[in-house]
Amino acid sequence: MQIKRNVRTALLIGSILSPTAFAGTAHAQSEDPEIATGNAIIVTATRRADTVQDVPFNIAAVTSESLEAQRTLDLESITATVPGVYIVDAGPRQGNTIVFRGLNADPLTAQDGDNSGGGTVSIYVGEIPLYVNLRPIDMERVEVLIGPQGTLYGAGTLGGAVRYIPNRPQFDGISGEVRADLYSYKHGDGISTDTGMTVNVPVSDRLAFRGSLDLLNDRGFIDQPFVVTDIGAVNPDDFSNPDAVRRHKDTNWAEIVNARAALRWQPVDAVDINLTYYLQDLKVGGRQLTHNSLNDQPLLDSNGDFVDFPVEVGDYENALRVLEPNRIKNELIALEAVVDLGFAELTSASGYSKYSDDGNRDQTDLLITLEYSYELFPTFTSRTQETGEEETWTQELRLVSTSGGPLSWIVGGFFNKRESDSLSLEFTPNLDVYYGTDYPQNIEYVQAVTEDLKEYAVFGEVGYEILSGLQVTLGGRYYKYNYKVASAFDLPLFEIAFGGRDPANDIQLDYEESGQKKDGFLWKVNASYEFNPDALAYATVSTGYRIGSGNGIAACPPGFDPNDPGNQTLCALPDEFAYGPDETTNYEVGFKTQWLNRRLTLNGALYYIDWKGPQLSTVTLAGGLPITVNGAGAESKGVELSGSFRVTPDLTISANYSYTDAKLTALSPDLIAYTEGPGFPTLYEDGLKGDRLPGSPKHKGNIFVSYKRPVGPDTDIGFTYKMTAQSNILTRAGGRRGTTLDGFALHGAALTLDYRGFSTQLYVDNLFDKYAETGVRSSPEYNQVVYDENDDPHFVRRYGTFVTAPRTIGIRSILRF
Repeated sequence: MQIKRNVRTALLIGSILSPTAFAGTAHAQSEDPEIATGNAIIVTATRRADTVQDVPFNIAAVTSESLEAQRTLDLESITATVPGVYIVDAGPRQGNTIVFRGLNADPLTAQDGDNSGGGTVSIYVGEIPLYVNLRPIDMERVEVLIGPQGTLYGAGTLGGAVRYIPNRPQFDGISGEVRADLYSYKHGDGISTDTGMTVNVPVSDRLAFRGSLDLLNDRGFIDQPFVVTDIGAVNPDDFSNPDAVRRHKDTNWAEIVNARAALRWQPVDAVDINLTYYLQDLKVGGRQLTHNSLNDQPLLDSNGDFVDFPVEVGDYENALRVLEPNRIKNELIALEAVVDLGFAELTSASGYSKYSDDGNRDQTDLLITLEYSYELFPTFTSRTQETGEEETWTQELRLVSTSGGPLSWIVGGFFNKRESDSLSLEFTPNLDVYYGTDYPQNIEYVQAVTEDLKEYAVFGEVGYEILSGLQVTLGGRYYKYNYKVASAFDLPLFEIAFGGRDPANDIQLDYEESGQKKDGFLWKVNASYEFNPDALAYATVSTGYRIGSGNGIAACPPGFDPNDPGNQTLCALPDEFAYGPDETTNYEVGFKTQWLNRRLTLNGALYYIDWKGPQLSTVTLAGGLPITVNGAGAESKGVELSGSFRVTPDLTISANYSYTDAKLTALSPDLIAYTEGPGFPTLYEDGLKGDRLPGSPKHKGNIFVSYKRPVGPDTDIGFTYKMTAQSNILTRAGGRRGTTLDGFALHGAALTLDYRGFSTQLYVDNLFDKYAETGVRSSPEYNQVVYDENDDPHFVRRYGTFVTAPRTIGIRSILRF
């Protein structure tokens, strides 16, 4: 009942106050002092400088002050305050899925090695499209654009876009800041630190440098009490034996290095050139995952009996057998040039980015449920080493009219080339001895995939002010792409032990190539009417798309029968190998208003989305590996409200609320994979028309209260309170063969002191230490019991839940100069 009351409170305040999100009252940090006045936030979402209130579509802009006030230091915390947006927060190790307006049909499980965020949202770092969960350090603002943006931006979008707008080097003097944050988790050990600095140095009146460096050392709060001491040599289920399993504390620790170096050159007033290097290097110890559900209900064994898990697993304990460290590195070199041509502004944005990941994963649970006899080996434990590299080149040219008058236009071209390689090595230590062969490498399975994508687009918009205050905009985008993939797999240990292969020639890869070519046209119609300077209404119909791709799984050999138990192969059948693009048609009406001499801002939007060929997650018939297929159809409809009220010069209250109703509109065969217990094959259940889509709450709300007043010369004190609330989330379509994660509300508060260039903040996040689950790994029926050759039980622990951080207390200080 508490969550319902919290959501109703958010709805009530949101509907009374409401728009531009909590950041609506913050001052803009624009370079142009003429447009950084009052409480208006200046954005460039339309490729022109406008206030949030003048942009005729739904946009939230989070300024640097708001980022600092709410300690929104990652994409998850930013979007928690934006209506209509939800991120499956599974911690920094995972490829967390970003869901705009309910556009997600995948089971609520974070995927290892995913560098797309689900693919429905484009992320821009400056002018360069690059998916990265970037910590927003030294940012002017972050813009969140709801709805397709393919007629304005080079990268096509299905659900929306996120734009990181960094602070550029300045020519007017040396400046910078030093920052430090110390904090501690209630259920973790030690003090975490987040330290950094930024410096701005003008080299001349036309050349300037800006650089920043930040180091995060997060100590974590998830323990792993059952880590195997010697993989493949000891019984992983001998829980009382310290020589077999040991506790490792705070295994979800994270170390992140963020760096940026920017050089800005303005040879003449009409030319502005920026060269920037970005780095984010993440090392993480393990998943933000808990297995306390193992104690909730008995586990089904291979005899059809139910067995209790023999030990207690706590709320912040991960029951996997091996540590799962991962390293994710993102680099970007961006060259952005803007030339004022008088009648128009020409922008060139060139980007080269590199992404790499190298992670370790516990593979035991999957293998001992495949009925390939792995479970018979009494000391069986398996791990998978997964590595991947990706290089992307992008080029965008854009011309934006500046001559004024009733006609405005934008035209642009875009090219994107992405190359990626991934390798998965599955190790089964000591299994060679059990098989009676000598192959110390014990590589049971190898999967290698190379991908090549080339994408081209021409896009643009034309706007005309028909009457005073009445604007009509037409947009279009032509795109085409060419995708190629080559994949291969091998079973070295199996072939050496049973096929007579020479161990000296252990891995043999025979690549199979495939691909797809597509082109298409997207369009947009927008009309807006400004009743007066403080009231705007708009309506938009637009289309969006997401490209197809391969599933990154090697193709099955010709004539392969997945139902033959002798086929010990993990592979994709022809209709599982790749999937096609999906498209949306979006209908939206909205309003933006300000009242009481602009002290009260109230915005809202109503939308309906028709989703054709939605990309849906299921698993392969051979081996149960996760893949994507195209479904028949889905839809989403909802309401978004946001706003702020400056009650007094010292007190501001901001709030937002969103309602999202997303569901399947047609039968989606074999959407939901499940099992009836050990020894049973993978079964499938159809997704039915009317099934609610998984991955986002129906109700989501946020409240932020800020009070700040002077207490002496150059001295201010302040207090902030924030609350985010959401209703329940389904982990699978329709809630069938899955679980429903309960809704929850999180509270935070802070006290601040500002004295001249020094600011310090004492804060508490998750004030009431709420235990909240945000996502899942697998599904409950996969927690099972199998038996080895000695008839001893082995407990399968595939299902677990990702959790939010417990109560966090810290102090953050900044010294500016």
